[in-house]
Amino acid sequence: MNESPDWHLTRPYFCRDCGSEVGFRSRRRTLTERYILPLFVLQPVRCGECFRRDYRLIFTQVRDRLPDAPLKIMPGKAATASPAKVASRSKSNVA
Repeated sequence: MNESPDWHLTRPYFCRDCGSEVGFRSRRRTLTERYILPLFVLQPVRCGECFRRDYRLIFTQVRDRLPDAPLKIMPGKAATASPAKVASRSKSNVA
């Protein structure tokens, strides 16, 4: 028997698309997801294998969101734009 009194409410995560059992809580994006989904006892969940996003009961056992990796800026290196995004000037355009 489980120690939790609510053990019968919780269910393990199971992806309907790929069948994975690894799911993560997903960030709530819209006002509907922030305010309406909780009224229906739902939360956004993302599959850890195929990354499909779905809504599940808040009682579904999923892992917490992965932390966002901070951008690492290397000292001494200047940020440069890629050559494809830099407009090139030709001699005929210069007056």
